[in-house]
Amino acid sequence: MRTLSLLFILASLGSWSAPGQAPRLLNVRDQQAVEETVAGKRSIANAAWWGFNREDSTEALQAAINSGAKTLTIPFMGEPWIVRPLQLRGELEIILDPGVLILAKKGEFQGGGDSLFTAVGQSNLVIRGYGATLRMHKRDYQNPPYTKAEWRMGIALRGCRHVLIEGLRVESTGGDGFYVDGGGDTGWSEDITIRNCTAYDNHRQGLSVISVVNLLVENCLFANTWGTAPEAGIDLEPDTEKNRLVNCVIRNCTFENNNGNEILVYLKPLTTNSEPVSIRFEHCWVRMTEARLKPTELGPAAGLNGVAGIAVGEVKDNGPKGLIEFIDCVTENTGKEGARVYDKSATSARVRFANCSFRNPWTSPALGDGGPRVPIILHLRRPESTENMGGIDFQDCYVYDSAVRPAVRLEEDKGDFGLRDVHGQIMVTGPGVPSLKLGTKLQDVDLKVLRATEPSR
Repeated sequence: MRTLSLLFILASLGSWSAPGQAPRLLNVRDQQAVEETVAGKRSIANAAWWGFNREDSTEALQAAINSGAKTLTIPFMGEPWIVRPLQLRGELEIILDPGVLILAKKGEFQGGGDSLFTAVGQSNLVIRGYGATLRMHKRDYQNPPYTKAEWRMGIALRGCRHVLIEGLRVESTGGDGFYVDGGGDTGWSEDITIRNCTAYDNHRQGLSVISVVNLLVENCLFANTWGTAPEAGIDLEPDTEKNRLVNCVIRNCTFENNNGNEILVYLKPLTTNSEPVSIRFEHCWVRMTEARLKPTELGPAAGLNGVAGIAVGEVKDNGPKGLIEFIDCVTENTGKEGARVYDKSATSARVRFANCSFRNPWTSPALGDGGPRVPIILHLRRPESTENMGGIDFQDCYVYDSAVRPAVRLEEDKGDFGLRDVHGQIMVTGPGVPSLKLGTKLQDVDLKVLRATEPSR
């Protein structure tokens, strides 16, 4: 009994440890532990040592981040950690315990670029949050008195190196769930990994990638984006020709019920002076689900209709070299096309689909859109970008359709320029005879469609 009482007294005074053991982290205010951490005597810290304030924990949490600790645990306190914008530093591992909610403070984040977590020019940063959530108030930011903006991110990385984010759920932001760009003294971020994360109900994108070298995104879910265009699950879209999209790998991810394209690669700002792009999607699943194709209280008045499952656009005649590839990916129940490649020059970066499946496109109402409702469209909208549409491979791909229509169609809004350098084979399951509609001006085009003889998968 005396032993238990002694332990209780020690615990109430702050952190303690048995002889020979590392200090135990207790979720209580502890001025001595704070001072020891700042002095470099402790490398592991508990954010609650700086004080938990149920009304506003910004100052405490920012002080904990700035303390110099190598590892910072943010404990579950039974209530949210309510905060204003926070700045992250490098050489730090942040561990959010299961159940932790980092919640944007109501009425704050008035600046158009105010993000929940921002890191600029930092290196060696780890954020682990299995079972933890970062949440903002998207619907507040979409209405007065807030000014219209699309940059209130959940986590914004600008010019950072060696960053790992895993296990987090980021939701209802006023911009993107995750944002990766250059910043500080660097025109790109480098060696960024986002793993086992969820981006849900964000305003602009689940993940925006502007400029990065060595990006790995795996085992993530990007869902229910709506608010302002492009409203994609993921958008790889540089701002200037000096931005880089080099060695970007997105694997084993699900893109679901986003109001725009589920996957968007838009390279208009890049030129022949840019670094060659290398973008690879592996084993990704893209879909709209039946429940989200109807109006709901969570989405816009018309519901989340979705656009293409996969969209690649604006790779101009004077665009970058390189390769954009989709390997073993599946699109199904997409709002519009399973895949859309538009304004894509045959002389710039190549687009390759290998062993991809496109199932049941055009499931959303798409009111007023009477265009060619085909599973895969090659679309020349702007001849000023290219008059040489093409540079695309379909290697052993599959289309599962329920309507009599071409599997692939070339559509030209202005002029009759034709198609170049398109190759491969697509197996088709569905009514009617498998067909293509590519026009008559074909140069080095040997794309074939065949009726699938193997069981549908």
